[in-house]
Amino acid sequence: MDLFNVLDMSGRAMTAQRQRAEVVTANMANAETTRTPEGGPYVRKHVIFQADQPVATFGTALNSAMERDVRGVHVSAVIPDTTPPIKRFDPGHPDADAEGYVAYPAINPVEEMVDLMSSVRSYQMNASAVQATKSMISQAIDIIKV
Repeated sequence: MDLFNVLDMSGRAMTAQRQRAEVVTANMANAETTRTPEGGPYVRKHVIFQADQPVATFGTALNSAMERDVRGVHVSAVIPDTTPPIKRFDPGHPDADAEGYVAYPAINPVEEMVDLMSSVRSYQMNASAVQATKSMISQAIDIIKV
């Protein structure tokens, strides 16, 4: 694996983590949304990651044969949570049903914050890998110059 592949993999991972952070922040922002255009309360969303398929080149085939086939990651889907909404008694709310209960999204702010912190930390680690790789490339160029 060359250094440019490391940059590519880290870039793909950073993109995936950014998308994950956007979904988590949308979940947090809609934690109290009781009415959506689709009807009913907001539904929490999950991000599904999937490994990238290697590009079919001679180098890829050689790496696979040597069991060094390294791939990146991407977001393959954003799926809705199947947890039913939380019912709260609030008869004065405009979205209350006939019995006075309002359906709220099943979103735990603590869980969302942990997901967001995990996403941000993963993004930062990949950014550090990019910086280290750039430094190695720069040092390699300096060695070649001499």
